[in-house]
Amino acid sequence: MRHSRMKKMALETALMIFLFSFSGLYAQTKAPAGKLNINTASAAELQNLPRIGPKVAQRIVDYRTANGNFKKIEEIMKVNGIGEKVFAQIKDLITVGPESHAK
Repeated sequence: MRHSRMKKMALETALMIFLFSFSGLYAQTKAPAGKLNINTASAAELQNLPRIGPKVAQRIVDYRTANGNFKKIEEIMKVNGIGEKVFAQIKDLITVGPESHAK
């Protein structure tokens, strides 16, 4: 009985290691291929950025609608829910200019 319990634990541990090895792969596929234009991106596209969920993505779209296009990427920190820490994670992935990836 004890041997089967140890075998089960070993299999569970191996499975966990296997699954966690793919978690980094998932995180890497979440980022967009090119820079995302925050002036033209939809809420769904904005959710591909790290730490940007549905609510914050909609706030970005709402802010842009109410205030016009962002002139520089730092202005995204005016959106509620995007502070310096989030901005540091997304600044290399976003643009306000035409060099963004095609939709």
